[in-house]
Amino acid sequence: MIEKDLPACPVEITMGLIGEKWKVLIIRDLLTGTKRFGELKKSVTGITQKVLTENLRQMENSGLISRKVYAEVPPRVEYSLTETGWSLKPILDSMVEWGNCYREKKKNDQ
Repeated sequence: MIEKDLPACPVEITMGLIGEKWKVLIIRDLLTGTKRFGELKKSVTGITQKVLTENLRQMENSGLISRKVYAEVPPRVEYSLTETGWSLKPILDSMVEWGNCYREKKKNDQ
């Protein structure tokens, strides 16, 4: 997202950056540290290689993650959160807390 293209609503800005299911799960996994493409592919259940690649590129372009390529054979690429990406941690922490409370409520309703 380019600044002039940003919506006036801050919630809409946030949703535009992380509103897709896959992006939040990628951020979740990178909160535990730097990951290689294959590690992300394994941990984000159900994502295709193409969709993972697209999401990683979008997140890199928006400044949420950084991509480091090592000059090795075969090439090694690692992804990590930028400072901006790390600033999303409180949002994900709140989602974890809410999800746990919801799960408990549903379990108690049965």
